[in-house]
Amino acid sequence: MRLLLIEDDREMADFIREGLVVAGHDVAHAPKGLPGLRRAESENFDVVVVDCMLPDVDGFALVEQLRADGYPSPILMLTSLGAIEDRVKGLRSGADDYLVKPFAMAELTARVEALTRRGTATLADVSACGSIKIDRVRREVWRGGKRVVLQPREFELLEQLVRQPNKVVSRVMLLERVWHFHFDPETNIVETHMSRLRQKLNAGFQTDAIQTVRGVGYLLRDDA
Repeated sequence: MRLLLIEDDREMADFIREGLVVAGHDVAHAPKGLPGLRRAESENFDVVVVDCMLPDVDGFALVEQLRADGYPSPILMLTSLGAIEDRVKGLRSGADDYLVKPFAMAELTARVEALTRRGTATLADVSACGSIKIDRVRREVWRGGKRVVLQPREFELLEQLVRQPNKVVSRVMLLERVWHFHFDPETNIVETHMSRLRQKLNAGFQTDAIQTVRGVGYLLRDDA
């Protein structure tokens, strides 16, 4: 899994990141709230772990902003505040779980993995972005009511874009999520499959539903 840790305490961040990496996860770290908010909204993460006490923005407010923007991934809040009202505040702000410091690394890892299973189970079978609709169960795609027949890799590419409409999905993320590469194979495998996907998706339409962000990745436009 790919996780985002938003934690200003360097010692605590190193402890958490090391433990999650040992458990087999890829962990990105943001030392402050605003950089963390930007990363969460511009990249794909399976779970976001947020400390409540951040130097630049309140952790509760950060979670509320993510949820107000429609952020779909599970969020786990960390805090040294153990009062019931603080836990309730965290959950009401939009967090999916709450863990009080100090905690055992094994518990954090178990909670993160449980949140991911829960998030996967609740992912909608049918999703839409503009004129494009995908059915994850039947593995079918339509654009403007017209059926689009895709190969498995093409479907998986489109599914990643549909999850983050109007947001850039990086080439590295597509390599990780679709091909399960945790390194750059230095091939044009993403570009080749993306080209085929666009040809099929755009056939008979005047607008290109997928926009290339040069040097970064791709985004799916909800106005196409």
